[in-house]
Amino acid sequence: MTTVLITGANRGLGLEFTRQYQADGADVIACCRHPAEADSLKPLGVRVMELDVGDPASIAALAGTLKDVAIDILVSNAGIWGPQAQDAATCDPDAVMETLRINAVAPFRLAQTFKPNLKTGHDKKLAVLTSKMGSISDSSGGEIAYRASKAALNMIMHAVAKDWAREGILVGLFHPGWVRTDMGGPSAPLDAKTSVTGLRARIAELSPQTSGRFLDYTGMEIRW
Repeated sequence: MTTVLITGANRGLGLEFTRQYQADGADVIACCRHPAEADSLKPLGVRVMELDVGDPASIAALAGTLKDVAIDILVSNAGIWGPQAQDAATCDPDAVMETLRINAVAPFRLAQTFKPNLKTGHDKKLAVLTSKMGSISDSSGGEIAYRASKAALNMIMHAVAKDWAREGILVGLFHPGWVRTDMGGPSAPLDAKTSVTGLRARIAELSPQTSGRFLDYTGMEIRW
C-alpha cells in the first residue's frame, strides 16, 4: 500500500489530494493545524494528524510520531497568499519575510525532517506545490510577497532535487493552475478535481529525468 503524507489537507487542493489518494486505496496521512476542527476530513477515514508547517516544533513533533513510518509520497501543499497589499509601494517587508518563511523555508524544513521517511519509502517522491507566479521570466509584476516566496521555493527545491538525486529521492515542482479554492477565489477557471487529477498523473510519472523540473498540472514545462 502506498503511504502519502499531505500538508494543508483540510481544504482546497490538499483536501482533493486526500480524497483522490484515499479513493485509490492509499494510506493517507492528512495533516492540518487543527484536526479537531477538520470536519471535511473526518468522513474520509484517513489518519488526521496535527501539523503547523510554520512551527518547527510542530514539524519535529509529527516526525517523532512518524519516526518509523515509510512515506512513499510527500505532498507539500500548505502555504499562504501573504499580505493584502503586495505592490512595490505598499507591501510591508516584514510581511514579505513571513510569506517567505511559510511558503519557502517551511517546505524546506519539512523536506529535511522527513527525508529519512522518504528514503525508506518505495516511491521516494516529494511533490511540491508551487506557482507559475514564481516564474521570474514570466512575471507581470505585483503580488511581490507571494511571487518572491514561490521563486525562492523553486530555487530551494531545484537544488534539493539535484542534491538528493544520488539517494534516489525525486522532487516535483508543480503549478496546479488557477484553481477555485479559498486562495484562488470563485472566479478561477479550474476546479480542484481537474487540477489534482492532473497533478497526481505528474507525480505518478515523476522520474529521474523529470525530477527538479518546473511543470504545470498538464505536464507543460514552465520557464524559471
